[in-house]
Amino acid sequence: MIDVDLLSVVRRWHGRDRLSIREIAKRTGLSRITIRKYLANGEVSPAYPARQSISKLDSFAEVLESWLIRESKRNRKRRRNLKQLHRDLVALGFAGSYDRIAAFARDWRQRERERLNQASRGAFVPLTFAPGEAFQFDWSEDWMRIGQKKTKLQIAHFKFCHSRVFFLRAYLTQTHEMLFDAHNHAFRVLGGIPERGIYDNMKTAVDKVGRGKHRKVNARFRAMVSHFLFEAEFCNPAAGWEKGQVEKNVQDARHRLLQDAPAFADLAELNRWLERRCIALWAEVSHPEQKHRSVAEVYDDERSSLMAMPPPFDGFVEHTKRVTPTCLVIFERNRYSVPAAFANRVISLRAYADRIVLVAEAERIAEHQRVFNRDHSSNGTTVYDWRHYLAVVQRKPGALRNGAPFTELPTSFKQLRSVLMKREGGDREMADILALVLHHDEQLVEQAVREAIESDVISKTHILNRLSHLLDTPVPAALQPPPALVLREEPLANTERYDHLRGARHVS
Repeated sequence: MIDVDLLSVVRRWHGRDRLSIREIAKRTGLSRITIRKYLANGEVSPAYPARQSISKLDSFAEVLESWLIRESKRNRKRRRNLKQLHRDLVALGFAGSYDRIAAFARDWRQRERERLNQASRGAFVPLTFAPGEAFQFDWSEDWMRIGQKKTKLQIAHFKFCHSRVFFLRAYLTQTHEMLFDAHNHAFRVLGGIPERGIYDNMKTAVDKVGRGKHRKVNARFRAMVSHFLFEAEFCNPAAGWEKGQVEKNVQDARHRLLQDAPAFADLAELNRWLERRCIALWAEVSHPEQKHRSVAEVYDDERSSLMAMPPPFDGFVEHTKRVTPTCLVIFERNRYSVPAAFANRVISLRAYADRIVLVAEAERIAEHQRVFNRDHSSNGTTVYDWRHYLAVVQRKPGALRNGAPFTELPTSFKQLRSVLMKREGGDREMADILALVLHHDEQLVEQAVREAIESDVISKTHILNRLSHLLDTPVPAALQPPPALVLREEPLANTERYDHLRGARHVS
């Protein structure tokens, strides 16, 4: 075979300079048959003919192709895989490897797609979005250092499809209340709401995936969507490319934010840092389609197309709980105290992302900071509010000595208890003093107790006296009447005027 340069010379001599084949053969030393062959087939880049190698699969190719056709028409769950087909061919006498079967199947599928004009699995349609049209949401799982301990976190990712602005917020779980809280914070920071939200089929939003685009959407998720007035769309199962922007944002965020993040004292500090870093990065990241502009600049144009942010969604998940005789309700292996009046009754527990609210008869009766217990081998944590047990100690004042809720008393109350409990009847005095916070401002009661301790006169009577002074209404300031109402003559206090009015009727 001649090389490309020599063939180019031959073609130029023959086509441009009109030399005869005999003359070209004399100059190049090639045979006239070879020259005629290359000139006749019009080749410009000669190549060796494809090598025809004998394969162990050749005698079984027709059988394997018929099996592949048959399996492609079967239901996916009943379809035999290539390992099973390889095993069947071995039973027929095939001595080759599984890799040869897999290569044959790949070539066959490619030929079938070309024959049927079907797109390959890696082909996608590029998407474009108008300003304010849509946002995408997804969760990711990452590790961060919280309180000197490496903690597994669930990161909520939001991304606006037009401007590509993004927002991240970290949680310990992916429950409903975390999802609602993430939307509240995201729309607050992003300054508005697009018309559509694109999600995968997460369990906190979709109760059941139906055929096609039919979804049975969770009732609380529907309530949130209705509150924010956007339309929720769900991707096809295992079709992450349908929300490819936020999928890419998950990868980008790890490199831009999470991998080099410092340690944080708590989750709240981490989320404040994430919020600041996201806003700063908008000005640093170039828009992928408008490369001469930053994401922040495109976002400034998109703002006017967003729906206004309504009040935050009341994103709780409600549970029915029975209060124990010790005035506690149990949630996620942790216990929260309830006012003693509701012991042994059924109440509602509303779980928010950061707090627990207890409700009875449509009235809020208690609220606690939510506790997350990641150690499944522990018995959980008990969160007390000592005020909830004051009605109990009125009947059982002795419980003040060892009552678990009263380990959290303010310092002044603890000092008072240490003195009174040494006296006879001191537990009853202490119970009566603590009960004052049910009727008066707690800070004033504490101040009265501190003043009694400082004066070294520690008794219920003295504390009540100090509290009454603190509760005394101050004397109002003198009135300043307008000039028209000012007295011209001040009245004199003279009791003799009464005798004058009585006149002759006066009896001595």
